[in-house]
Amino acid sequence: MRVITPEQLAGIYDGLPDNPRVVTSGNFATPFVLLNALDAHVSQYRLHLLNAQAGLPSRPGVHYETAFIGAGMRGYSDLEYIPCRLSLVPVLFRDHYRPDVVLLHTSTRRFDTVSLGTEVNVLPAAIESARAHGGLVIAQANPQMPYTYGDAQLYEHEIDYLVEVDEPLPTHPPLEISAVSKEIGDRIASVVHDGSTLQLGIGAVPDAVLSGLTGHAGLRIWTEMFSDGVLALHKAGALDPEIPLTASFLFGTKELYEWVNLNRSIRMMRTERVNDPGAIARQAQMTSVNAALQVDLFDQANASRMNGRIFSGFGGATDFMVGALHSRGGRSFIALPSWHPKANVSTIVPRITEPVTSFQHSAVVTENGIADVFGRSQSEQASNIITYAAHPSVREELTSKAKEFNLI
Repeated sequence: MRVITPEQLAGIYDGLPDNPRVVTSGNFATPFVLLNALDAHVSQYRLHLLNAQAGLPSRPGVHYETAFIGAGMRGYSDLEYIPCRLSLVPVLFRDHYRPDVVLLHTSTRRFDTVSLGTEVNVLPAAIESARAHGGLVIAQANPQMPYTYGDAQLYEHEIDYLVEVDEPLPTHPPLEISAVSKEIGDRIASVVHDGSTLQLGIGAVPDAVLSGLTGHAGLRIWTEMFSDGVLALHKAGALDPEIPLTASFLFGTKELYEWVNLNRSIRMMRTERVNDPGAIARQAQMTSVNAALQVDLFDQANASRMNGRIFSGFGGATDFMVGALHSRGGRSFIALPSWHPKANVSTIVPRITEPVTSFQHSAVVTENGIADVFGRSQSEQASNIITYAAHPSVREELTSKAKEFNLI
């Protein structure tokens, strides 16, 4: 590894091939010093990261590609969306979308290592692919990036160049929990047993579930991501102190970053490990909670598309749904409000017309109730979704459609 200045990056970027594929840390860990220097020097390149946030270079010559769309890429006409479960993105890097350069946002050096900190995710696989095929690995080392353990730790020999910076990490304040989200969260929390293992996705409803679990005991965390809701469980003494918290990425407040720094009870692991349905299935009472945009009478969920356009992606929800259903005592919840206030439409529909993101869950949960679906016949599934999940104003219409579909 060679330590260089930002000004020396231009000479290094000169050695990249034409139209290189650039993989960077995503979410709230994008290394903007490295990326902006590349953008100023390379006329055309492919930019690949997960759940991109605002501030990415956007101009002719910059082509976005991703398996999960964040706010920073959403709506761009030149975006190349790659349908893929999160657990399989490392296979993309190995066999199909090999990076020419990987740009990382890391902690400062600790002995002969740095840490990927808040964003491990698919980066170890990207690093391995780049090194195996002659690509470069460049790190932006920041003292404000927490040092986390597990697969987050990189040895100096795994990095070609390191640039030292000092800048605040972007934060993500907790979302405001509406009355509807709180009702959904409380319903799910009421059926979660002490000693369960939790995975929760991104959004107000998963946050509401966590806020309803502070009175529980012995909870464990095996999740692709976490935020301040898990810190609140720690403060309340709801977590099992003997079982490490296992995750792949995180974002939240400065307090959260301070908590995870040099915290050996937290293991930040690569996606292939955390999102492996087999590993998930081995967790005690694995409880998976993920949001959706729509659910239909066949228990099919759309969590990734709106009005025919891709909005996000599969993410890791499908990995955890499968793993939770195979876990002894595990359950997989799909959670959503029964009514979309802006569009003024029901989110429980007769049959989804968008591509399906997932199907076969343990239960569908709205503010109206918990509709059990796994282990039920198709008739019972449809009846439960109508009776317990759907908004009262559409139950009659849904019942008519269910009869038309020969479901009831």
